[in-house]
Amino acid sequence: MNPSSTTAVPSSPPSPPPSPPPPLTGGKLVLATLAVALATFMTVLDSSIANVAIPTISGNLGVSVDEGTWVITLFAAANAVSIPLTGWLTRRVGQIKLFVGAILLFTLSSWLCGIAPTLPILLGARVLQGVMAGPLIPLSQAILLSSYPKSKSSTALALWAMTATVGPIVGPALGGWMTDSYSWSWIFYINIPVGIFAAGVTWMIYRTRETAAVKLSIDKVGLGLLITWVASLQIMLDKGKDLDWFSSPTIVVLGLVALLGFVAFVIWELTEKNPIIDLRLFAGRNFSGGTVAISVAYAVFFANLVLLPTWMQQYLGYRSVDAGLVTAPLGVFAVILAPVMGKIVPKSDARILATMAFIGFAIVFLMRSWYTTGVDTWTLVLPTLLQGIPMALFFVPLTVIILSGLPPEKIPAAAGLSNFARIFAGAVGTSLFSTGWNDRTILHHARLIEQASPNNPFYVEAIKSLQTTLGGSTDQAMAFFESSLNAQAAMLGLNDIFWLSAMVFIVIIPFIWLTKPAKADASAAAVAGH
Repeated sequence: MNPSSTTAVPSSPPSPPPSPPPPLTGGKLVLATLAVALATFMTVLDSSIANVAIPTISGNLGVSVDEGTWVITLFAAANAVSIPLTGWLTRRVGQIKLFVGAILLFTLSSWLCGIAPTLPILLGARVLQGVMAGPLIPLSQAILLSSYPKSKSSTALALWAMTATVGPIVGPALGGWMTDSYSWSWIFYINIPVGIFAAGVTWMIYRTRETAAVKLSIDKVGLGLLITWVASLQIMLDKGKDLDWFSSPTIVVLGLVALLGFVAFVIWELTEKNPIIDLRLFAGRNFSGGTVAISVAYAVFFANLVLLPTWMQQYLGYRSVDAGLVTAPLGVFAVILAPVMGKIVPKSDARILATMAFIGFAIVFLMRSWYTTGVDTWTLVLPTLLQGIPMALFFVPLTVIILSGLPPEKIPAAAGLSNFARIFAGAVGTSLFSTGWNDRTILHHARLIEQASPNNPFYVEAIKSLQTTLGGSTDQAMAFFESSLNAQAAMLGLNDIFWLSAMVFIVIIPFIWLTKPAKADASAAAVAGH
């Protein structure tokens, strides 16, 4: 045998990974930052702009306000489900193609929302919009970071955070103004020019900076189970009140599907080699404690962000634009304090900052729990303005805790999972708190109506006084009395929700202190996971 035939041929060394493209400079950097920021702004805006328009949308489409809140909850649920897919889609399609494609489809779905003639069509378009919104937030962060020198990464993240925070300020006011001045459709149409500009500029500047695409398999079973239990649970929560909960076979079936789907999902994901969601991350004390804290807190925060303008329009007679202006100050302190937080977090114990945030939220909700039907505008605005302070202390410190101590390769999966949990909790919280407000309103109405008896001299005297004041018949006086009673019952029910919200923020503080002190070097990753 020829010895040469047995000689191993030396394998060529693996080619080094391609070096990242250089940072952008000059006018190109400014234009690129504007385009990416607008995509972020558009996405965040759509999570809050519809809040003040729900009563108008519901009335125009001939459905109840409770059904109208599906416009918010289904968007959030779809958004949450799509977030875990971002990493796989980025590697499969390429970062820039996915980002631009998501912007264009988000823009298309916005147009479909605007022209929707019925609630089912509007909800279908909102689901598509939510799915497309999922990849936009993490990709906008990654693209922006790649555009700046590493020494300027904190600047890039601060710009991103400020853009994301402006949404809650502009959203309600802009949505209210458009709804009152034009029609509710314009809260969706506004995305069309913004989306076309952002997609066009992004493609023009970044198409030569595309990341490599790799053919990858996906955890199809895990994805199917995820969609099954999330959709079943969300529909059950949204329809439960209308169908009298578990006395309805539909709700029972949805509950069983959600429960069995969730159990099967957990088992599958824990045994799958490449799971769509890495549930093993919950074995880490910081990740599990921080994720529970941020998810429950965000559920309470977001639910109240939906209920407050709805109550103002239904029972206080506020126009959409006025309700938007009352809730707009929420982000003022959040924007002002955002750059300060970037300097404070690395030097502080994130647990202390998060605890201060939760105490601040509790104080704000306790202030609201004393509202009456005669509340003036300043009393409504003050807690909303002050809420911006704990909001600034909320996201970054908790995300520092969540990501602290994880190896770099686990950071994207951890950020994706914690964001999924947070956003889905917001959708679930909105459904639960809407139902809770309705139930407490019914309870208070029943208690108040007990006093409306012909045998009660105070009631008889009140009706006579109303007749004299209104100059009408007994029926008109009783109708006015019933309207006032409904407003009072709704107010008392909402006060209960505010009080409960304050207590929840206090009760979940121990979850923060179950975690270990977070490392300062997690702060940059925390902002990216925002």
